[in-house]
Amino acid sequence: MLRLAPLALLILLAGCTSSRVASPSITSAELQRAVEAEIDGFEGVVGVYVTHLETGATAEVRPDELFPTASMIKVPIMVTVFDRIEAGEIGYSADVMFVDSLRYSEYDLFGDLRDSSLVPVHQLVELMLSASDNTSSLWLQAMVTGEYINEWLAANGFEGTRMNSRTEGRRGDWEVYGWGQTTPREMAELVRRIVEGEAVSPAADDEMHRALTRTFYDDEAVAQLPPWVAAATKQGAVSASKSEVAYVHAPSGPYVFCVVTKEQADTGYEADNAGFEIIRRLSRLFWQSFEPTSSWRPVPGAEQYRL
Repeated sequence: MLRLAPLALLILLAGCTSSRVASPSITSAELQRAVEAEIDGFEGVVGVYVTHLETGATAEVRPDELFPTASMIKVPIMVTVFDRIEAGEIGYSADVMFVDSLRYSEYDLFGDLRDSSLVPVHQLVELMLSASDNTSSLWLQAMVTGEYINEWLAANGFEGTRMNSRTEGRRGDWEVYGWGQTTPREMAELVRRIVEGEAVSPAADDEMHRALTRTFYDDEAVAQLPPWVAAATKQGAVSASKSEVAYVHAPSGPYVFCVVTKEQADTGYEADNAGFEIIRRLSRLFWQSFEPTSSWRPVPGAEQYRL
């Protein structure tokens, strides 16, 4: 058996753990100018919040303005479901019964369930996050209630992020923003807390973090990242609003961002929708700004796999 002297062993271990690259040198002012140039000319309103969590380099456009969440509201739903799991009110592996009145859309995976089918809660959470299934999302929302979701958000310092749909007293906000509303800064902060273990509990946050890394919808922000880089993300899309929040575990250190649009002129859902494109462009800008030595680029032909 080969035996190493203590000094040699320390040198070897240092070499094995030194894969971290140098922190990016871009300043907040430089990043701000780059973001503003990227969104110039967009036909609609864009909100942006991005920060490199170690260097503090930050750019923001309308960071505290309210925008529709679309399916990003599923992040607060998830957080409050785990909050109730931690309180012992919901069992993560407990079976719950599906009834036909829960069916939201024929396109949902859970929309094919038969009345009285039993489904474990963890499958509802998985489909809500990974496949953005609306039937499972509304089912989980009903378990915790929109009112409690908003109470949790307010108690934890989120002033603008709220559940509107199927929630008492939120009709007027629903008419303006739809299912939910948020600000770019707040949605980025919520995901940061989850990833860094500051949302519900270390165990709950770890499970939520894992769930957020398993998204099926990887055509916008995630498509601009190398496939070997982990990212916790959630996307949203309605006709005049497209959005995505992401916490990226980059080699130079993590960064978090949220991009949201509203009042878009392009109201379609095609892969080349202007909202989807601005999310791609900004995600690519962030990666290249924070990882300037990376030679990785999306491979030619990747566009044909966009959904």
